[in-house]
Amino acid sequence: MRKLWLALTLLLFFVMAFVATSGGFLVVNNPKRADIIVALAGETERRPSRALELLGQQYAPKVMLDVQDAKIYSRTIMQLAQEYVAQLPQRDSITICPITALSTRGETYNVRKCLQSMNVRDVLLVTSDFHTRRALSAFSRELPEYRFSVAAAYDPQQFGPDWWRHRQWAKTNLGQWFRLVWWEFVDRWRRPITT
Repeated sequence: MRKLWLALTLLLFFVMAFVATSGGFLVVNNPKRADIIVALAGETERRPSRALELLGQQYAPKVMLDVQDAKIYSRTIMQLAQEYVAQLPQRDSITICPITALSTRGETYNVRKCLQSMNVRDVLLVTSDFHTRRALSAFSRELPEYRFSVAAAYDPQQFGPDWWRHRQWAKTNLGQWFRLVWWEFVDRWRRPITT
């Protein structure tokens, strides 16, 4: 009986340690020099600005902004993105890639189509901190012809590694873990998207 209690105590300890560090596990921030920086669709306030920051630090000579092909009232997000890029001093170094997919895995297909006409091999992805591990895994798996690294765009209102401190952080952590598990056990084993 004593061995059983010891085993249960150790198991509980490991589960608590895993839960406590689960937020930090989602985050990979390891940007490397590349041929292009790709800011993934979503979180339009943080991801593009992080990509431009990395452009200014000369991580790559150009940036590609993934832009969801959707409408907000009478305007499209593409129109808003084009206006945003036009007013930037770095506009000549920025291209826009239209994204029709609703998942990270699907976005890899759209990005492949945009990258095919460019002479690039190394790609630096920029995405929300909580999305970095899954995005890096999905892009590396679905687009093996490229080498990827990833940079995190932080938004303290949305997420922090100490996820239990704020309700929103806890919601984000739980949602991202569901998506990561789905990616690891379902989507990653599907046939890669080739067309």
